[in-house]
Amino acid sequence: MNVIIYGTKKCAETRKAERFLRERRIPFQFRDIDDKPVTEGELKNLVAGHAASDLLDTASKAYEKRGLAYMEYDAFEELLADSTLLATPIIRLDKKSYVRPRLESLPL
Repeated sequence: MNVIIYGTKKCAETRKAERFLRERRIPFQFRDIDDKPVTEGELKNLVAGHAASDLLDTASKAYEKRGLAYMEYDAFEELLADSTLLATPIIRLDKKSYVRPRLESLPL
């Protein structure tokens, strides 16, 4: 099983997901979206099965700073332009993505 956590080091929910996986000895990769933004291909994989707007963190400072609450926009294009708009953590298990999942309900 291939597990990837997309998030930031300063996100408490991301750290909680990392701790959850470590405690269960489940190997995972961590992608810090602050250090390395997601590529278009990665974003397409993350969005598969979701609406791009489901991955937006509407409570984030980046969302507020860009003024997205007051304009029409293409969520995919905005996420591609600024990865910090992603709702973290996003956990990718093989080919399926879980946005801010309840960790206990993940099929691990």
